[in-house]
Amino acid sequence: MNDLCADIGYKSINHVGEELCGDHVDVVEENENSTVIVLADGLGSGVKASILSTLTSKIISTMMAAGLPIEECVSTIAATLPVCSVRGVAYSTFTIIHLLNNEVAEIIQFDNPHVIVIRNYENYDYPKTEINIGGKKIYKSTIRLQEEDVFIAMSDGCPHAGLGNLYNFGWKREDIAEYMQVLAAGGYTAKNLSTMLVDECDRLYGHEPGDDTTACVVKIRKREPMNILFGPPSNRDDANRMMSLFFSKEGKHIICGGTTSSIAAKYLGKPIQASLKFERSDVPPIARIEGVDLVTEGVITMNKVIQYAKDYLGENEFYGEWSFKKDGASLISRLLFEEATDINFFVGRAVNPAHQNPDLPINFNIKMNLVKELSDCLKKMGKRIKVSYF
Repeated sequence: MNDLCADIGYKSINHVGEELCGDHVDVVEENENSTVIVLADGLGSGVKASILSTLTSKIISTMMAAGLPIEECVSTIAATLPVCSVRGVAYSTFTIIHLLNNEVAEIIQFDNPHVIVIRNYENYDYPKTEINIGGKKIYKSTIRLQEEDVFIAMSDGCPHAGLGNLYNFGWKREDIAEYMQVLAAGGYTAKNLSTMLVDECDRLYGHEPGDDTTACVVKIRKREPMNILFGPPSNRDDANRMMSLFFSKEGKHIICGGTTSSIAAKYLGKPIQASLKFERSDVPPIARIEGVDLVTEGVITMNKVIQYAKDYLGENEFYGEWSFKKDGASLISRLLFEEATDINFFVGRAVNPAHQNPDLPINFNIKMNLVKELSDCLKKMGKRIKVSYF
């Protein structure tokens, strides 16, 4: 068993004037280390294309995760998709990246631009076998995974970018590969790589996309554990046990909350070095304790991290805000979103008397909800989450 894992991120933009995207990405975990990723592109754009691509990606990902062969998946799609009354065909192209035990990637491609694989920061020309299923020409490849491999699946909106405008024949696949090689070397996450590719396509379209445009990036990386302590235990006698378990865990350690950091400092026998330097007005300053990677305020900081997490899963518009700033929320966001793969939450159930003031918008339930909201967001990012309550 290796210690590799997959970081998966994607972004889409709609055809100009359309409310719905005709592309759809579906990610299904087959088990703890095996994942099926499907990018489908429905015929045309708008509602019909959205239905076709959603059905295709859902059917394929569910069937493949259940261990059914690709031949059966394709024949099921052919029998299921509604036939377009105008064109007389039911049509959706698709790309499948099937990760098996985080050791091997099976790539199955039908009519989408071929997946770009970047290995050792170079465009990797992987072998493809042509097979015929129900009259459809499908390409199949098997690649043994290596750390830092980057797989870029895309709909034809990417190579069509700039067509007849900046480029006579669109943005060629080899040029996209060259563009992504440089970004892959920058150590960005899969989500940020997909965002940067789609944003560049949007720019080439003059911000009026002539086609639905989607990029899905899979980045192979080593597992990176992270531990976050939030709130003191409900029973004071459990403090030492909580701290012992927290500090015995492998990986970086983040502590959120004033009382919590005081307990940790006492346990470590180290002073808290408080800071009065406000990096920004809406996030309290951080502190320092020797032996702890990051010490921040609790509820306000955590609330900001959740705001960033929700945006990161969506449009990723705040990336420029938290990717370089030194306030507590930005530092936690970088550690959790970009570095961590396995996150252990140690959550104290003690009720903070300061939060019981009816004039304050903070109470015990809100604090517990913050943990749930953040862990749910992190799970959607593909992180492994474990929450322990004290």
